[in-house]
Amino acid sequence: MNVRLFALCLVLAPLLAAQSKEIEELDKTWVKAVLAKDLGALDRMMSPEIVYAHASGVVDTKKQYLEKLGSGRQQYKSFDQRNITVKRHGTTAITHSWVRVTGVNAQGPFDDRIMMIHVWIKQTAGWILAAHQTTRVDKLPW
Repeated sequence: MNVRLFALCLVLAPLLAAQSKEIEELDKTWVKAVLAKDLGALDRMMSPEIVYAHASGVVDTKKQYLEKLGSGRQQYKSFDQRNITVKRHGTTAITHSWVRVTGVNAQGPFDDRIMMIHVWIKQTAGWILAAHQTTRVDKLPW
């Protein structure tokens, strides 16, 4: 291996790890905001053009999702997120995690086991959530 390339890898590795940790913390902050119904924090975190796809197949705009959460039509009682992985692609980061989530929505009470993907986009003001997708799974890996 070229010595310069090796040295560059030694310098960049901690930086990339720190950036991945930053994205993981954003995902955790999003979970806390959802549980607390912190609409202001969620508004700041989410892109105006977000694609917000639920495990039920319902796809919301940002406005629709925040209205559901604010009105109580979408309520979360617990949100146990684990095994978060982060993949960076330039100014885009994708998180994947496994979640057990409970609450109540328009269909009634739910106790879902899901796989969750978030797409974060780096902008001048910071990272924003551009896409949210959950899929029901039969079993969680824990």
